[in-house]
Amino acid sequence: MRQSTPPAERRATKQNWRATVLGALVLLPLALLFTREPLPQDPLYHLLADDRTLFGVPNFFNVASNIAFLLAAIPGLAACFSSRRGGAWRSWAVFFAGTALVSLGSGYYHWAPGNATLAWDRLPMALAFMALLVAVLSEHLEERLERVLLAPALAMGIASVAWWHYADDLRLYLWVQFAPLVAVLFVLSVFPGRYGRRACLLYGLAFYGLAKIAELHDREIYELTSQAVSGHVLKHLLAAFGALFVAWMLSKRAPLPVPRPARSKEADALKRAA
Repeated sequence: MRQSTPPAERRATKQNWRATVLGALVLLPLALLFTREPLPQDPLYHLLADDRTLFGVPNFFNVASNIAFLLAAIPGLAACFSSRRGGAWRSWAVFFAGTALVSLGSGYYHWAPGNATLAWDRLPMALAFMALLVAVLSEHLEERLERVLLAPALAMGIASVAWWHYADDLRLYLWVQFAPLVAVLFVLSVFPGRYGRRACLLYGLAFYGLAKIAELHDREIYELTSQAVSGHVLKHLLAAFGALFVAWMLSKRAPLPVPRPARSKEADALKRAA
């Protein structure tokens, strides 16, 4: 007679395959990147479409549009330190601190574009990406992961920018920028959440994806809008709007009820007899 697999064993098997795929999504891209030759920074990256000077500020709109990151970070930080804070609030606080610092670092970079200033743009971004990954992992897999992973993840983010800056090799930074986002999408798809409003994370990631598309079409958007707004300015606004969705999620969400384990027929019968 064929025996059924115990529920606990089935849950363990499901957990194992999800953890295996998650590990592959995080580590395989890194391994593949380092099978390639080093990726130097393209000097043309600094040549953006909208280079107008206003009020004595060079590249005014690229500089000024960074205020959007600060405006998105303020409500996020307020939610992290409110009396209702919960979950991986430390990681979320680092995410929004990084978002706030992007407004300074990116503004500094666009004032005087070059590799030296670009490092100050990328550093807070790398910290925000890694903090986002730790926050999502902690709230979907195991809460104690935050204590274990946050410091090493932030160190990896810093190392990725340092490696690019001193070795002119973008491979590690590209991994820090994109692997966490892929991992977050996978976690949201297959792991149950402990808090509500998870769809806001998907909206935030969607706006970040639109931001990257706008960045790639900087000059085309600038010409299409009759030089009213460039793709890079639009990138700043879309990315900040994505962070604002995350802030709204933290301010509105509540813990989801923990599902009660299914009771056996024998337990129900004993309860009725009692």
